[in-house]
Formats: sequence, structure tokens, C-alpha cells
Amino acid sequence: MKIVDTERLTLRLETTNDANFFLELLNDPSWLQFIGDRGVRTVEHAREYILNGPLRMYEQFGFCLYLVERKEDQIPIGICGLVKRDSLEDVDIGFAFLPNYWGKGYAYEAASAVMAYSINTLGLNRIVAITTQENYASAKLLEKIGLQFERLVQLSNDPEELKLFAYNSRTDNE
Repeated sequence: MKIVDTERLTLRLETTNDANFFLELLNDPSWLQFIGDRGVRTVEHAREYILNGPLRMYEQFGFCLYLVERKEDQIPIGICGLVKRDSLEDVDIGFAFLPNYWGKGYAYEAASAVMAYSINTLGLNRIVAITTQENYASAKLLEKIGLQFERLVQLSNDPEELKLFAYNSRTDNE
């Protein structure tokens, strides 16, 4: 199911047919460094991850991390979307792309579309994001799409302090 189209990209719900892509993405060194090891080592584990992660979140909240594919060839290049974590009050935007597709504007294009969808379609007034303190590229992108660093936070069961960025569609005067 298609969620959003941009000039070059389609953001859609994942299916279990996307398991090979997820296996590659979740085991990419940048994913492991900045997001963490999800223990997905086989195509079957990737299918379970899709069913119990993005698709379950979509059923529960009406949003999730969407598969990002290029329109020109329908090749999956990353994920971008929304997550509702138990340890954060607000919905957060997240993204991850295979390294071959970095530096081409795809992450900005997808994240901008998710922000617009979040505000205009889902009616969210506040959107947050978290990054490791060393993830400068993601922090730069978050600022480019309108989020600002707010504070350091510590999620439950995680000793690391993460940077929390936030976007507020309403100002204090409203």
C-alpha cells in the first residue's frame, strides 16, 4: 500500500516480500553502529521483523517506518517513517538508508514527505527524533527538515544518552 509519493520516491508499507532488503539493511554496519543490532540474521527472521515491527505498528497506530523505493526502478533503498516508542511521549520520525544511496538527497526527500504527511494528514503537532550523539549526518538532516535539538534523553533499558530533536507546529503563543 502506497503512503506517499515524492518526485523520485514511493513510500509504502512493507510486505514479507521485502525480507531480503531488510536483512541487508538491518545488518549494514551503519545500522548496527547508530541504531543497534536487532538480531536479524536470516530471511525468515527478517519476515518476522517486518510482521512484528512495522506492520504491527501500522495496525496499532496507523503509521510506521515505510519502505522507501525509487520510482524509476522500484528498488528499495531505505526506510523512513514514524515510530511510537513506549519510552517517548511523542511520535518520532526515523530513517535509515543503504550507504549506496547516501548523499543523493533521498533521505531529505523522504523525511520531508513524512513530515508533511505527519502534519497535514495525521494531524500531529509535535514530532521528535532521537540520534546517538555521534550521528552527525542524521542530526544535520533532522535540522534541515525543521527539528531542533531539545535535550539529551535516556531511553529505558539503554545506558546511552541520546540527542532528542523536536518539531512543534504550534508556537507558545497559540
